[in-house]
Amino acid sequence: MSTQPVTRRYAEFAAGLDHAALPAAVRDALTVFLLDYLRVASLGQRMPWSAWAVNLGRELGGHGHSTLLFSQDRSDPERATFINATFAGSIDADDVHVGSMLHPGCIVISAALAVGEAQGASGARMLAAIAAGYETMIRIGLAIQPSHFRRGFQSTATCGVFGAATAAASLMFNGADRAQRIAETLGLAASFSGGLTQFYHSGSTVKRIHAAHAAGEGVHAALLARAGFSGPADILEGKDGFARAYADGHDFDKGLAGLGGTWRLLETAIKPHATSARVLSAIEATAALLRTHALEAADIAAIRVGIPKIIQGRLTVAEPKDVQAAQMSLPYCMAMVVKQGRTVPEGFTINIDDFEGALADPAVMAVSRAIACELDPDAERVSTEQSVGAKVTFTLKSGRTVEEFIEAPRGSASRPFTLDDHIARCRAEMAKRFAPAQVDALLDEICHFDRAANADRLMQLLASRT
Repeated sequence: MSTQPVTRRYAEFAAGLDHAALPAAVRDALTVFLLDYLRVASLGQRMPWSAWAVNLGRELGGHGHSTLLFSQDRSDPERATFINATFAGSIDADDVHVGSMLHPGCIVISAALAVGEAQGASGARMLAAIAAGYETMIRIGLAIQPSHFRRGFQSTATCGVFGAATAAASLMFNGADRAQRIAETLGLAASFSGGLTQFYHSGSTVKRIHAAHAAGEGVHAALLARAGFSGPADILEGKDGFARAYADGHDFDKGLAGLGGTWRLLETAIKPHATSARVLSAIEATAALLRTHALEAADIAAIRVGIPKIIQGRLTVAEPKDVQAAQMSLPYCMAMVVKQGRTVPEGFTINIDDFEGALADPAVMAVSRAIACELDPDAERVSTEQSVGAKVTFTLKSGRTVEEFIEAPRGSASRPFTLDDHIARCRAEMAKRFAPAQVDALLDEICHFDRAANADRLMQLLASRT
């Protein structure tokens, strides 16, 4: 194992962050992350499993000053984090870092808002904690992938505790020993890390709370540290630490490279659809072919999708067992688009409700089964730690062949949405809940959260009823 103080370096990085000193691109990205987080949380709050989480929280009790999003209910920071992360992280529409194979925003922002509100922290301090959480979580993931995934771990659930713990501890601790307390919090959090990928094979709803569990346990670790407990301050690199236990190989240098100067959070992708980030290019290519050539499903004799090796297997299951599995199936997502035909609009979105409807339609499953997923050198060549490409080919019944190659999907770091796009997407979702003037006030608060004295106004606007 490494002789360098890996855990300590992440802790020192987090302890030294100041929002005012962050690069402009990072500050802008934090605004985008917050806009998208609240948009997705609003969608997810309506799901049945979100009600399960809220009801369980009420049953277990918990008193505090941390708001449950889109309500006037409050709880302790740990339970509020768990519930809010269930909203934001359960529908697979949340932001994602492809290379580390994890979803940072639903975890880190949930923790920072719940703890920050309870602490009375300023918006700028919460945003700095969010930046620290994103960067730490992503980099730890990069250091242990891909063997971590191959062993059956879901890194949102496992590495997520470090993102939440970093954000929470950054807000809870001050003073000369701040870095040490953050390191000890990371040491505690590692003992609560867990999340297996058997759901890919057997179904279930456990993935709906993988992010929530990680987020809540990260906050729990910080609360334990504040109460007096401590974890090993070398938990990442130690002889019997996280890397040795959770991966067959690791590269701490890769994770630490450029820490504080190169911002891996800028590689985070924002999804247009509620599915895996690795299938977004195939969805986009399919939609483009249908629109460009005015095609319907009945016009198509055969469909081939060229993919990189990393997709083959868990993401190419043609007959998904349930909604969760359908969201993770490249051919099934393509089949849903094919079923729409040439009417698929520009900027369309596949939401979780669409999957529920599609599973009731045997014609969609029939198309999915007929799609050939094949390894493609061009898709392999363009796929990176930021995005995954796809080449879709239709053979038409007329004998003609048409093809579309998407190197990186819309929303990835190389093809990002604009700030106006994010504001419009958030506005459209919030308009389902609030009056126009209230939506305007909410968007203004989000976009200028760095100026907020605390989280009170943001939470009041989110809790208001019209």
